[in-house]
Amino acid sequence: MAENKTKPTDVPAAEFLAEVEHPQRRADGFELLEMMTRISGQEAVMWGPTIVGFGAYHYKYESGREGYAAAVGFSPRKANLVLYGLTDGPDADRLLPELGKHRTSAACLYINKLDDVDRNVLEELIRSGYRHVTTELDSP
Repeated sequence: MAENKTKPTDVPAAEFLAEVEHPQRRADGFELLEMMTRISGQEAVMWGPTIVGFGAYHYKYESGREGYAAAVGFSPRKANLVLYGLTDGPDADRLLPELGKHRTSAACLYINKLDDVDRNVLEELIRSGYRHVTTELDSP
């Protein structure tokens, strides 16, 4: 079975964020860094070259594939900010309609900039998502 390519690295998250070219993505990235650190109580860890993650949990699919992933995290991509771990928590269905301008996929939340969303709702999504994977799922 293939090894998971997205693993923790030793690259400091602030160093990665300082190199983000787009000024709005860079500023939003630093704000998310502060917000997720404060809410999770965890220091940021780079997962692979572009994901800033906080905490970790163990997953195992029916196929037998398993590994560890960041409990919550984000990546400041060129097109938008991608947030991980916020759409599966028990409060997501209630909170997402209140968030503001966004879109979702199977496991990701996409926003153009933090000013497009209600930061209080975003903080609740982070809190709920983090709590869900670290207390309800198998975490290390």
